[in-house]
Amino acid sequence: MHKTPLLLSALNLMDRRSVLKRGAAASAASAASALPFLNTTAHAAGAKQDLGETMRLLSEHMAQAAVSPLAVEVIEHAKQHILDTLAAIVSGGKLEPGKAAYRYLQQHVSPGKCSVIGSKRSAGPIDAALVHGVMAHADETDDSHSRSRSHPGCAIVPAAWACGEYFNASGAQFLRSVVLGYDIGTRVLMAMGGPTFSYTSHKSSHSIAGVFGAAATAGSLAGLNAEQMRWMLDYTAQQSSGIASWRRDVDHIEKAFVFGGMPARSGVTSALLVRTGWNGIQDVFSGVDNFFEAYAPTAKTELLIDELGKRYEVSLTDIKKWTVGSPIQAPLDALELIQAKQRFTANDVAELIVRLEPSSAKVVDNRDIPDICLQHMMAVMLMDRTASFKAAHDKARMQDPLTLAQRSKVVLVKDESLAALLPTRVAIVEVVLKDGTRMSEKVEAVRGTPRNPMTRQEVIDKALDLMNPVLGQVKTKQLIRAVFELETLPRIQALRPLLQA
Repeated sequence: MHKTPLLLSALNLMDRRSVLKRGAAASAASAASALPFLNTTAHAAGAKQDLGETMRLLSEHMAQAAVSPLAVEVIEHAKQHILDTLAAIVSGGKLEPGKAAYRYLQQHVSPGKCSVIGSKRSAGPIDAALVHGVMAHADETDDSHSRSRSHPGCAIVPAAWACGEYFNASGAQFLRSVVLGYDIGTRVLMAMGGPTFSYTSHKSSHSIAGVFGAAATAGSLAGLNAEQMRWMLDYTAQQSSGIASWRRDVDHIEKAFVFGGMPARSGVTSALLVRTGWNGIQDVFSGVDNFFEAYAPTAKTELLIDELGKRYEVSLTDIKKWTVGSPIQAPLDALELIQAKQRFTANDVAELIVRLEPSSAKVVDNRDIPDICLQHMMAVMLMDRTASFKAAHDKARMQDPLTLAQRSKVVLVKDESLAALLPTRVAIVEVVLKDGTRMSEKVEAVRGTPRNPMTRQEVIDKALDLMNPVLGQVKTKQLIRAVFELETLPRIQALRPLLQA
């Protein structure tokens, strides 16, 4: 074929570009060889974008969850956990961490499509998730999952509320996304080692489970397909963070951020990035420099898909009867049982002995915050014969002479023999009266755990106690009714006016 001068010029230009590209590639290879820390073989292998079978099954399940039917009992558990977390958000907005979240909102956040619970303000989905996550764990009211040692609800439900509003989700979609979040977040942590990882690592297991759970929830509501779910998990792995220094937080604000606000915000961010067209690697859970290699090299990644779609972790997550730290739940249960069996007053008691395994005992031993101070809450239970939300958050009462007199009777024993029973937190409580009478109870199944679940009415009663002071009785009752009818709601926004103070 005869080549015109114009065509020859174009071909010459292409040849020059080819030479330049080959030269650039050679220079890059030469530079790489001069840097011994750069694993060029590994990065070349990564370019193949291999997809492991575990990730394939996991991402396909995540993509299908939005339309997959759920059993009636799973839906019931999900509704109870949604209500319990909404109650934690509403009540948490009036506590110091909630107030801190509102200050951030007022000073730095522009109005958006998502409502802010307990107020008439609005925000974008990322900031709404952050604020609600902090509010949800503003104290120790929210749920917990013992086999992963995490607090799933305080990150997952805020992510679901933000994305549910943002994407105009139905009540049924909202429910399914929450169930998925509980399944994915807790399984990531269980694969990493669950409580063992939490107790032996400097990293915060609570934020890791929260961020993957929140991302799964947000991704489901954003309508991501299987490949997009894989990319989303990639960005979530990059945002997984949090260290156990939160244990030194005396005002619960940093803890609320680590457990709820940060993972909710980051999970929603991952979903929105991918929703806007960002891609990523195919499998961040396997291959070179993968998530588990970085965080937990001995992880059992097969647990990511263990009974996925058959065993629902929302059904295996605790709802706290008492609005206090998890290690105090069993001691309060035990003391309530003792008080029910024999009538006595706080002044009749000479000594109250509580036995807990050492790591749990350390978390609640003479803390500065009432709802995570075992000695204080046991004294309150002795005096009030209950442990209300108001009493658990009355910091001034910690200096009350009458309360201090009862607190001096409480002895916390760090019992090594109970450590073998973890992750089940067993408590043994003994009450010694001044007349020499001794009464004891051993609690192995805390009220609100899967072995000793609360009834729907008990969950409702707790929600009423938490939300009535903020929303009022009428709105609170309407909201509770609407939560238990979620699958009938065409749009989740129907709950919006009921959640505004």
